[in-house]
Amino acid sequence: MAENFVVDATLDVRGESCPYPELYTLEAIEKLEDGKILEVIADCPQSFINVPASCKRHGHHVLSTVKDGTTLYYYIQVCK
Repeated sequence: MAENFVVDATLDVRGESCPYPELYTLEAIEKLEDGKILEVIADCPQSFINVPASCKRHGHHVLSTVKDGTTLYYYIQVCK
């Protein structure tokens, strides 16, 4: 599902309900270097708002959000 960028890491949190997709995303971001791109795959409907908003609050760049049926994809560039 990636667009015009290279994904450096993928986090699959399908089956996890909120707030876990958001928390696990922030944990995964901490392990990545500045400029790297994290793909998050989720299926919790609330995460479609919570994950991007939380990433932005922490200063990271949300490159894209994609909804494919019940599966949600987020592409986040780490900014440290």
